[in-house]
Amino acid sequence: MEPPPLDHDCPLVPVVADLSAKLKAALERIEKLERQRYGKKSEKMPPPATELRKAETPQEAEARRLAALETRQERAALKKQVEAESIRHAVPDEAKGCPKCGGTVDRPVGDGKTTTEYEYLPGRFKRIEHTQEKLACACGKYIATAPAPPRALDKSPYGPGFIAHLVTMKCADAIPLHRLARQYQRVGIPMSRSTLNDHFHATAIKLTALSHRLLQVIAESRIVLADETPLVMQRPNRRGYVWTFIAGKLIAYRFSASRSGKTAAAVLGGTSGTLVVDAYTGYNRVTQPDGRDRAGCNAHARRGFFEALSSAPIEARKALDLFLEIYRVEHEVKVRGIVRSPEHAALRQTRSRDAMERLRTWLIEEQPRHPPKSPLGEAISYTLNQWKYLTRFLDDVELPVDNNQSEGALRIVALGRKNFLFVGDEESGEHLAGLYSLVSTCEANGVDPIAYLRDVLMRVDTHPASRIDELLPHRWVAAAA
Repeated sequence: MEPPPLDHDCPLVPVVADLSAKLKAALERIEKLERQRYGKKSEKMPPPATELRKAETPQEAEARRLAALETRQERAALKKQVEAESIRHAVPDEAKGCPKCGGTVDRPVGDGKTTTEYEYLPGRFKRIEHTQEKLACACGKYIATAPAPPRALDKSPYGPGFIAHLVTMKCADAIPLHRLARQYQRVGIPMSRSTLNDHFHATAIKLTALSHRLLQVIAESRIVLADETPLVMQRPNRRGYVWTFIAGKLIAYRFSASRSGKTAAAVLGGTSGTLVVDAYTGYNRVTQPDGRDRAGCNAHARRGFFEALSSAPIEARKALDLFLEIYRVEHEVKVRGIVRSPEHAALRQTRSRDAMERLRTWLIEEQPRHPPKSPLGEAISYTLNQWKYLTRFLDDVELPVDNNQSEGALRIVALGRKNFLFVGDEESGEHLAGLYSLVSTCEANGVDPIAYLRDVLMRVDTHPASRIDELLPHRWVAAAA
């Protein structure tokens, strides 16, 4: 129920009005906190692509249909990689009598009816018994023994393929080691969680040169995206952080015991180019005036207005519509296949710049009308404060409009945080981050991480250090059989 109108001659009116504004702001903040605490844990707002699809033109719909057709063709090609078996089922004798004329049903009709069924076979692990021949001299004083086969890890009874499977299951699928131990035991492999843990960390140590070099290659890139997310350490019992740094299809992670800017400085200090991040001040150490240019995340700014929809639906919707114009341009150039082309740059200079200018004008007009601590007031303040960073993409067609790629790269860390809860200590976190880097870069470049790890585990010790880049996932070529 609306409160009765105030008597404007009353001296308490300004006080009441001020209290009413504070109460409204407090209620809006409580609603926001309740939504964060009890609401859905998945993405809280629809992605721009969903909204753009509702208003797509016939040409855009046709382009989307062709893209979907291409995806189906790729899936059909993928099916051919699966081991296939054909089983022919004969018509039983009791069904060969025709109920219509009493004759015999024996004339083939085409090739028959074919259906597809996918079946699971237990993991194809196998036990290999290596026997080293021993030969003795007739003198009886000398025995020659065949050399032992090379091993992925010293004194380990597990081969490179097994270790590659272990690392991939944890780093790509976030399966905790104790669950993997049970899975291995079910197929007849004696295993304990502690043994798996030892092999996981020994593998990370062996491949440290590769994960460190991958991080260096990313730091040398002109455009880098970065973000961070918490991951608890067991010893000491406190929060650590996993950082991700991305350049194109190269993804690397770094673990640290704190969220300070030391990690960003250690990775990107002394490099030049552009860093795409949110507003976190921990990245200030590597940005201007002495470091990289800084570009902001429009998706992060847009999210604030989505969270303000419940308290200020009309105003927040206006801002969301203006942000949508920016994403409409990016969607169109992707459909037309002109990403990062001169035409793409021209569209950003015209349509995207016009949308951003209209957004800024609207933000300046609306800012005095909303309490600074209200959801909409905070969204407006954040966007205006970050404005010069949010508009960097207008003048550089190579820059993304947001930092969603790095946020997406941290999803596997968030999933692991739910499944295995924590890492043992800072060193364990560094090992996990290093293997995350290699596995994620494999997946980003269409490389099977199991095949990759199986190969490099046997080559990294003898490969020339000067040619270490040849063993990075995006440049890897399997050794000849």
